[in-house]
Amino acid sequence: MRLDKYLKVSRIIKRRTVANEACDSGRVFVNGKQARASLNVKEGDVIEVQFGNRSVKAEVLKVQESTKKEDAGEMFRYL
Repeated sequence: MRLDKYLKVSRIIKRRTVANEACDSGRVFVNGKQARASLNVKEGDVIEVQFGNRSVKAEVLKVQESTKKEDAGEMFRYL
């Protein structure tokens, strides 16, 4: 699954366009490397997103095409 879509489906970032812009501006890292929106995400990857002066780190647990809002938290865990 594409990184921008995963960020939206897992609800780490609410909208896909915002996720795409974050990737384009260099604020998203996967496994310590700067990532583009088209990068394929797989289980076990560590995603870091920088929001202003704070950052969020999460490990990918599941990759699903769609999920309910209540189940989105099961797709990743915060580090």
